[in-house]
Amino acid sequence: MDEMHTRVGEIRNIGKLISRVAIVFVALIIIFSVFGTIGAGERGILLQFGAVQDRVLGEGLYFKIPFVHSVVKIDVKIQKDEVVASAASKDLQIVTSKIALNYHLDPDAVNKIWQEVGKTYNTRIIAPSIQEAVKAESAKFTAEELIIRREEVKEQIKANLTIRLLERSIIVDEFNIIEFEFSRAFNEAIEAKVTAEQLKLKADRDLERIVIEAEQKVADARGKAEAIRIEAVALRQNPQVVELRWIEKWDGKVPLYWGEASPFIGINR
Repeated sequence: MDEMHTRVGEIRNIGKLISRVAIVFVALIIIFSVFGTIGAGERGILLQFGAVQDRVLGEGLYFKIPFVHSVVKIDVKIQKDEVVASAASKDLQIVTSKIALNYHLDPDAVNKIWQEVGKTYNTRIIAPSIQEAVKAESAKFTAEELIIRREEVKEQIKANLTIRLLERSIIVDEFNIIEFEFSRAFNEAIEAKVTAEQLKLKADRDLERIVIEAEQKVADARGKAEAIRIEAVALRQNPQVVELRWIEKWDGKVPLYWGEASPFIGINR
């Protein structure tokens, strides 16, 4: 009997110990669930029975009521999306653009984003906004202007997109057009135009060269004619110039036969 009572006592003690351990374990869970931390570049969205609260938790330690509150962490660091957008230009050419967008969520409005959109803000807000901004601004330029005035096009699309996303508490940090792609027919037309312009430029340069060469020949001819005129005047004024020219060209050899006249007629001996 005594042994049975002893065993019952032991079982009761073990049960009490287990109960105490369980109570301590539950207490620890409750205590640790009161505290939490928000990492760098994150914000915490406080939910009360699943409902979004106005309070946004910043980086560091926070407190919440167990079983009443829960916290959703959301990234507010700069993120990058690349989107392909198609649009029609002013002259109805189809243009396909590859867009790179750097953005971040407004840290003070992440609870609003979570309440209205949730985690799918990339596909539900950003991608459609890029498409609309590209279409709206591309329609203001011809296909050729989209190439020539690329920087201006970029700035206008960025301004349009910034307004659209800011309404949803998304802030644009940087916007770039990585590339434009046009239809094959348009590319061929551009190549033909460039080739024609190059041929025209070459023809203009050839014509300019021919004109310059012609002017040089005219100038040379005028110079020679003027030289002949001056020499003719000199000959008329002084016949001995002929003998001087002959002497200048003479190689010093006396001909075997002079004929009836000497080339040195009129030269004093």
